[in-house]
Amino acid sequence: MTPQPEQYDVVVLGAGPVGENVADRTRAAGLSTVIVESQLIGGECSYWACIPSKALLRPGSALAHVHALPGAKQAIQGGLDTAAVLARRDEFTSHWHDDGQVEWLRSVGIDLVRGHGRLAGDRAVLVDGERLLTARHAVAVCTGSRPALPHVPGLAEAHPWTSRDATSSASVPPRLAVVGGGVVAVEMAAAWRSLGSEVTLLVRGGALLERMEPFAGELVTEGLRDAGVDVRFRTEVTALHRDGPVTLTLGGGDGDGAGGGQLTADQVLYATGRAPRTDDIGMESIGLSPGNWLTVDDSCLVTEVDGGWLYAVGDVNRRNLLTHQGKYQARIAGAAIAARARGEQPDTTVRWGSYAATADSAGPPQVVFTEPEAAAVGLSLGAAERAGLRVRAVDFELGHVSGAALYADGYRGRARLVLDLDRQVIVGATFVGPAVAELLHSATVAVVGEVPIDRLWHAVPAFPTISEIWLRLLETCRDSG
Repeated sequence: MTPQPEQYDVVVLGAGPVGENVADRTRAAGLSTVIVESQLIGGECSYWACIPSKALLRPGSALAHVHALPGAKQAIQGGLDTAAVLARRDEFTSHWHDDGQVEWLRSVGIDLVRGHGRLAGDRAVLVDGERLLTARHAVAVCTGSRPALPHVPGLAEAHPWTSRDATSSASVPPRLAVVGGGVVAVEMAAAWRSLGSEVTLLVRGGALLERMEPFAGELVTEGLRDAGVDVRFRTEVTALHRDGPVTLTLGGGDGDGAGGGQLTADQVLYATGRAPRTDDIGMESIGLSPGNWLTVDDSCLVTEVDGGWLYAVGDVNRRNLLTHQGKYQARIAGAAIAARARGEQPDTTVRWGSYAATADSAGPPQVVFTEPEAAAVGLSLGAAERAGLRVRAVDFELGHVSGAALYADGYRGRARLVLDLDRQVIVGATFVGPAVAELLHSATVAVVGEVPIDRLWHAVPAFPTISEIWLRLLETCRDSG
């Protein structure tokens, strides 16, 4: 028996930060909105990603900074209090309860339906086969992504950690093997090493953080090794076997004898990529293939579905797998949904317009919270050259800046601007060093605002701060022509 339809202006599938922001924008525009979620309201970032990972990383970073300050380091005895670090992590995740998030939905007038939602044809979502929600104007798929595990003999039987396990574990594994070379891999290697694990990082390629400037991966590698992480490049896991501990059979190697052979660990974390959560959301009911990413225009409207009603926002569209970019897309999509509901035809082709998520390609910022931190926005030098821009890199050693030298003895770091020579604007910036994350928004404003170098010359950084790096980079721009 088909359930009686419950009609709303907008139905949002997925209540992570992205879905919450789409719903918030459409409800603020006066559209009745319901959100469907089978897990915790607040999603991956709140409970298993951004928030718990940074809660785990911050104590180790703070301790490292104190140890770099004579007069302060003498006051430190011992290492981190593991129980206190994990307890603080648990506080930030609200102990994996979503009462506060549910109350927020109620306070802004967004209805919540708990259960597994599946698309059920044109403008319809069926929840647990029992409730049929229909949309007058839009359905927004905000189901995010999940860890993608490779096909390796014995992997399933080894019960590996994924990112969720790594950020929520209640105990510290004595020996942890981490497979991968991206952000999750390096951050979790750093976090659990700071809490006492013997960590081995197994990287199939020849560098860490390969989407960033090469020096970012190099300096993060040095930082991990200085902290005691065994980093092995060009090493592949060819098989796993668990009998209590897990034994990893390795192939390859980086030429120093570290590759090949076997490695025994108490736990293994696989951080080898993401896949869209579209395998069981009813994609076939609208003529799409389950398990695929959804292709969208700049307003996050799905281009493969006729009728202008289906949106895919956040990780699920593969434009940029970052929480803050997904929330940005949600604000754009919410505005577009509201405009179309009013009978308007929003122009999604206007660069930096109200209905185009231009920053996904031109100005996405990202921070890797290792020690040192790596922060980047816009295009790397290589990406800019591949895009056909006439560019040059402007580099400066961060340790030569007064504010950095005062921040910590032996401060080591590097900064790079990527300068578009034709327009005389910055199209990319990268900073690597202790506490550089707070430099990133100034660079984001410069990139997104396309501020000319001549005008940036008049943005005077306060002395003596690490932000003085901006003056040194701009001086280098001028002095080198």
